[in-house]
Amino acid sequence: MMINSSEQQYIDLYAGQRQLICDHAPQMMNAVRDQAFERFRQMGFPSKKVERYKYTDMQQLFAPDYGLNLSRLNIPVDPYEAFRCDVPNLSTQLYFMVNDAFYANALPKGQLPQGVVIGSLAEHEEMARGFYNELAGKDEAAVSDLNTMLAQDGLLVYVPKGVKMERTVQVINILKAPSLWGRAGGEALMVNRRVLIVLEEGAEAKLLFCDHAADDRPFLTTQVIEAFVGQRASLDLYCLEETHYKNVRVSNVYIDQQQDSRVNHNIITLHNGVTRNKLDLTLSGEGAQCSCCGCVIADKQQHVDNNTLITHRASHCTSDELYKYVLDGQATGAFAGRVLVEHGAQKTISQMTNQNLCATREARMYTQPMLEIYADDVKCAHGSTVGQLNDAALFYMQQRGISLAEAKVLLQQAFINQVIDKMELVPLRDRLHYLVEKRFRGELNKCTGCKLCK
Repeated sequence: MMINSSEQQYIDLYAGQRQLICDHAPQMMNAVRDQAFERFRQMGFPSKKVERYKYTDMQQLFAPDYGLNLSRLNIPVDPYEAFRCDVPNLSTQLYFMVNDAFYANALPKGQLPQGVVIGSLAEHEEMARGFYNELAGKDEAAVSDLNTMLAQDGLLVYVPKGVKMERTVQVINILKAPSLWGRAGGEALMVNRRVLIVLEEGAEAKLLFCDHAADDRPFLTTQVIEAFVGQRASLDLYCLEETHYKNVRVSNVYIDQQQDSRVNHNIITLHNGVTRNKLDLTLSGEGAQCSCCGCVIADKQQHVDNNTLITHRASHCTSDELYKYVLDGQATGAFAGRVLVEHGAQKTISQMTNQNLCATREARMYTQPMLEIYADDVKCAHGSTVGQLNDAALFYMQQRGISLAEAKVLLQQAFINQVIDKMELVPLRDRLHYLVEKRFRGELNKCTGCKLCK
């Protein structure tokens, strides 16, 4: 294919800085780096003519000249000072990642259950070997290959056989430039974050990832999460983005489920610039169940694109998918969901729902739910709606003394709460109800740094 400037700058970067990248990374990550580079060099970024990328211009997102911290310069940061918000008050075990590096200087008190590992990929290289890039490496995705060829460390969450973690693990992803990078609002920074989650047979874990920008400057984050969920294992994975208008986030999540496993995947976008989330979830073992929910609130010129692929590979599996958007101003939203039922995946039960609310005539929503079925004994359904606030409901509420602005807030809250109420992590559910109300009232814009502060 023809290589344009968006790809060429990364090809030149890797060719010129390969040794520097490898010198600051573990051998496990270096072993797959050249292969990822070769695939990226051959494919390049997908154009909008590619079906899964028709709503977001990937080449344009990666066209600017972003700086990278390849020399692993020290980034002095007090994570508790940088993240002074209400979200951590959930009785969680709190960890931090600064850009793409596990922050070992601020660890929670108390010991983890025996055998559980939460830490740097580089420090637990042998444990991660055999899992790292096994899912992402099979996907022909340029962003995943770009992440693989540039990432130098990451986060490992490992829960051994039969261990059930009672407390939720919360990871705060802090975006911050090195102190020598220039003044605030200056040079743009690219971060390549990697996360590996391994749950062995019968293990249970709840994980909450929160994205936060500590600097008021342009950031581009590529994120690859690989999750292996063993037989009868249970994983609750929550991802909350609350950054700023200058932030670009491109995230690819890969989840593989074995027999009788259970996964809850929830993604919440409360504040952002441009966001593109991709989820590839495979039900590989009989009796596996998954619930995938998405909640998006966007205004001004924000852009949020969620693309999902749920593959039923085994029989007697269940998937439930619900995504809801509320778009205001000139925001743009996109949802493309595909459920693939392969040959032999009999007794499949699948439901996909996408409901969207455009609060202004300038807001735009693109929706594309799809079913692809190759088995004859299944129960599958999908549906999508795009609408505006109900004029009759607004009129009814105003007749009872509620102002028009307040009526809009109440109706938008009621619309989005269906997604939040499906979340099984009760403290997060309660906190999100509060944050969503603040978001609709425009109260998350008071700070230039942390958008969640009062």
